[in-house]
Amino acid sequence: MKNLTSLVILILALTILPKMKIHAQQPEADDRTLSPYFLIKSDGHDADLLPLKSTSADVNISGVIADVRVTQVYRNEGHRPIEAIYIFPASTKAAVYGMKMTIGERVINAVVRKREEARQEYEQARQNGQSASLLEQQRPNVFQMNVANIMPGDIVKVELSYTELLVPTDRIYEFVYPTVVGPRYSNQTEGPVPESEKWVQNPYLHEGETPNYTFNIHVRIAAGLPIQEVSSDSHKVNINYEGRSIATVKLDSSEKYGGNRDYVLKYRLAGEQTESGLLLYKGEKENFFLLMIQPPARVKMSEIPGREYIFIVDVSGSMHGFPLDISKKLLRDLISNLRPTDRFNVLLFAGGSSVMSESSLPAVTSNISRAVSFIEGQSGGGGTELLPALKRALALPEADGYSRTIVIATDGYVMVEEEVFDLIRSSLGNANMFAFGIGSGVNRHLIEGMANVGMGEPFIITKPEEAAAKAGAFRKLIQTPVLTDVKVDFGRFSAYDIEPQAVPDVLAERPVIVFGKWRGDAHGKITLRGISGSKKWSQTINAGQVKASDNNSALRYLWARHRIKLLSDYNMLRHDDERVNEVTGLGLTYNLLTTYTSFVAVDKEVRNKDGKLSVIKQPLPLPLGVSDYAVGNFAARSASGPVVFREKMFMPESAATGYGEPAKEEKVKGSIRILEIAVAGSVEKEAVNSTVQNHLEGIRRCYVKSGQQGEIRVEFIVSPDGTVKSVKLIPDKKKNDETHKCFTDEIGKWQFPVSAGMKATTVTVTFVFNL
Repeated sequence: MKNLTSLVILILALTILPKMKIHAQQPEADDRTLSPYFLIKSDGHDADLLPLKSTSADVNISGVIADVRVTQVYRNEGHRPIEAIYIFPASTKAAVYGMKMTIGERVINAVVRKREEARQEYEQARQNGQSASLLEQQRPNVFQMNVANIMPGDIVKVELSYTELLVPTDRIYEFVYPTVVGPRYSNQTEGPVPESEKWVQNPYLHEGETPNYTFNIHVRIAAGLPIQEVSSDSHKVNINYEGRSIATVKLDSSEKYGGNRDYVLKYRLAGEQTESGLLLYKGEKENFFLLMIQPPARVKMSEIPGREYIFIVDVSGSMHGFPLDISKKLLRDLISNLRPTDRFNVLLFAGGSSVMSESSLPAVTSNISRAVSFIEGQSGGGGTELLPALKRALALPEADGYSRTIVIATDGYVMVEEEVFDLIRSSLGNANMFAFGIGSGVNRHLIEGMANVGMGEPFIITKPEEAAAKAGAFRKLIQTPVLTDVKVDFGRFSAYDIEPQAVPDVLAERPVIVFGKWRGDAHGKITLRGISGSKKWSQTINAGQVKASDNNSALRYLWARHRIKLLSDYNMLRHDDERVNEVTGLGLTYNLLTTYTSFVAVDKEVRNKDGKLSVIKQPLPLPLGVSDYAVGNFAARSASGPVVFREKMFMPESAATGYGEPAKEEKVKGSIRILEIAVAGSVEKEAVNSTVQNHLEGIRRCYVKSGQQGEIRVEFIVSPDGTVKSVKLIPDKKKNDETHKCFTDEIGKWQFPVSAGMKATTVTVTFVFNL
């Protein structure tokens, strides 16, 4: 196997952002950051008048290709014309190729335009009083639908169509239909950001509130081979088999409001079979192919050398509670199952970062226990600064003779996806990349994007009980590669525009996938070669024996989508006008939604004569398992300035200017700041400051619980292993027993970074809290 540096990204995307906002100071209006916010009902508008009434999907899976039709139904039950704005997710693998709008008996087929042109056409129709719809891609997995001039009593149906490829892993096929976009963390201010970034500022329902629109999905699987098993762990479904190779899956009626978590459907073919071979489509101007070849079985563990693992764990405020508990469970499992020949390290991050050791340690019992304690002491607090943490991890010295694996555990709800992709690609070269996303509404763009740019695989965990199984699958995947040094020889088959241009190491029992175009007649033999363990391996397909089929027309969309994704990944590294033009051209040529092309549908009839309307942003449910703490924003913090915790309260604007827009903040909950930090010992003050800052939320809770305010001085000892001993308040007599117990319990759970030669260190911190 090549000596690659593997970056494994383990993203625990359970949480998103706390409801409690943290600011360095009172923000001016222009300094307020983009933030999601809670829907506030008013007498003028209530939830029953929200326009989106239902969203549904009809899915047809034929072989390895899924074709999906999504239907959104809007109804205006109010007394004035409205514009509805709905933010919704989609699969990052989706190639969106069509949209149409239906108003009564009129059907308007959308056309694909350059993004700016589509927006201008929509805005002009909106001003003219024409009903119109606009579909834009804000992220590869986040779409925005605008529907203008929905008249009182109108029912408007918008349908969009997409296709995606299903690739089995360990012979299991999985179809995922994302249902809700979780709140995003952003440190950008409201003022200067482009329109494409403002979708972050969207209303949300409170934790546990039922979505105000219904959800339904129907799936038909025509596998072409006998189906052994179909199941869904995310939703209750009813399965009906039509013969051995066809199954229909309907959502149970009890899941009518199940649009607060991703729909996941898995199926397995009978025996050890997988869909494998060559698919051909012959078009009017271009021909397309898809090559899918199943690799050999895994090699033995004894043939794999030791590895170095660096675990990067998000302990920000958005990880508070349930998400961080899952992170701890997952990391305990991964670290405890390292081999004695492996080495590892742990880096914690929120607004800052701290590392367990300046160099990786042997995976022996004592070091594993130390790492578990390091992680267990965290409760969650601070912002989610993923990029600096990743930079620090990449800068750590490598262990000689070890192949490195970096494992990141974060919620994934950040707004620096492009910068992260840039860093990964520029730092890792030919490395394999893996991503773990954990949560009921995962930011799949970040998770899968990091895996894609690093030529690896993403993992998604939607329930706590899945953590152990996913960790086991992850270990199995990286520890025993299936095929290395992979090459594809097309022989006399005239292939061109091939994606990917190079096939990475195969680390799972899953087919090797190659897209492309071909010229002339289909003939010749295609051979896949590689190394399995210490032996050469190859498999050949005779292209001359495969017939092109019109049923494979989706190959043109899938090829173009794959090409667009590759160009977009490169463009994230460095903006290039030629690449932008190529992506735009692909979107227009193949009728696809992209970052630079949008779908727009305009009704010719002028229906809203005076052009006045109310703007309503459709509120979204919080993903299942995500608390109200997820809605909010963290601003940068500093030790010198006060850290203000503020509970956001919002009021809706009038119907004439928009519904559910955030108003100014009110009702200061309380402010806490660090007055002074004194360090007597070998622990660096910067590390102490970072650790204390990350736990200020716990200190604030102690203040609130005691009902006190003012100064409290705390002294404690940081042991050589980073744990806290001998916590006491100075002087004790000024504070009651309840306050003393809260502070000692909270600080006693802290874990400080460890460095070589570190000795016991006395730390004194003075906090100031004001109501």
